[in-house]
Amino acid sequence: MSTATIVVAVFSLVLAALLALLMIPVLVWLERRVAGLVQDRLGPNRTNVGGFRLGGVVQSFADVIKLVLKGEYYPSHIKMGRWLFMLAPAITFAMALLAFMVIPFADNIVVDGESLRIQALPIESGILWYMAIGAVGIIGIVFGGWLSHNKYSLIGAVRAGAQMIGYELPLGLSVIAIVLTYNTIDFNVMVQWQSGTVLGFLPAWGIIVQPLAAVIFIITLFVETNRAPFSVAEGESEIVAGYMTEYTAMKFAMYFMGEYVAMNTASAVIITMFFGGYQLPWVSTQFLLEHFSIFALVMMPLIPLVVYFVIKWMRKNNRVRETVSTDGGRLFETKVLTIALIAMTVIIELILVYLALQPVGAFSTSIAVTLFQVVIFVVKLMVFNLFFILVRWTLPRFRYDQVQKMGWHYLLPLSLLNIFITALIVVGVS
Repeated sequence: MSTATIVVAVFSLVLAALLALLMIPVLVWLERRVAGLVQDRLGPNRTNVGGFRLGGVVQSFADVIKLVLKGEYYPSHIKMGRWLFMLAPAITFAMALLAFMVIPFADNIVVDGESLRIQALPIESGILWYMAIGAVGIIGIVFGGWLSHNKYSLIGAVRAGAQMIGYELPLGLSVIAIVLTYNTIDFNVMVQWQSGTVLGFLPAWGIIVQPLAAVIFIITLFVETNRAPFSVAEGESEIVAGYMTEYTAMKFAMYFMGEYVAMNTASAVIITMFFGGYQLPWVSTQFLLEHFSIFALVMMPLIPLVVYFVIKWMRKNNRVRETVSTDGGRLFETKVLTIALIAMTVIIELILVYLALQPVGAFSTSIAVTLFQVVIFVVKLMVFNLFFILVRWTLPRFRYDQVQKMGWHYLLPLSLLNIFITALIVVGVS
């Protein structure tokens, strides 16, 4: 194994861990702030460390500390299978994390003639791995509800299992239509396929070539992640908290974090299969490698513009009434973060100038293209996570019978119809 292989493997693993784990506090913060925006309130923005609030992100880390230090409660009525009762949240969390490991964050990078994958788990059967691991994750929810020996928890577990059966079928059938279209089960090849065009001018994204499969897939992933409006397995208004009723402290936190990791993974899979993954529309990796100097020149004025609006937003929102004593702390935080953002912008601008002057085919250009694609992937990932959050805070929870009816009566027949149409087009039109 070469040094380059080891370096790329470690980079991919660290990047996957950061995007999966560090995204949890960010998504919790985003959930709360978006909920506050929808409900016409501020959301958490007071908790700070040395005066630094970071717009409310520090509150998420405070919640982690609270859950770690909180007293554990072990229900006395659970006599048998207590170790499995305690292991159940870890199963759900671990499966959501493992499913994220097969997502390609950038196209393969060529080092000394060797093509290396930017994937934490560099396998070619990405979609099969995701579906298999996702199916195992439901076991943690079923075990948690069943072993709680609580009627509300048991109802939640049964609901979760019924949801999985009712929506795994449309999910799998929509994936079959995608595999027929892309002729591959490799996530990276799917993204490369989407760098082309349809009808000569439309980007060949999955949402355009397979719109029905995309809609079915997105709906089923909402169900798989137990996000509202499909959160009937933990319906607080009906069954207290469902399968999580008997869980406290870090056991509850594992379920809680597992939901956000699953949402993050679902967003990554959606953009990989239907929205071009790490690619920009109409732009292939080869085109980027050959014309990256042009992209560097285009980004040079755009980055300061984006930073300007970020600073303007921060100064507007990181302010309270003059009579509040903590205002001085907020002014200090704004000043420090403004200086940090400006310094970061200057460094990035100097790097872009250097890259713009590099000849075509330089190794530094390959590294820059990889990092650029990672940034594109993260931006798309945040957009779809925001979509998940907005849906939760704008739609009411469906009734359990409505959830089942949608899966069996509508999505299953539509997915079968989509496979039939896809097969006709693939075989007849090629």
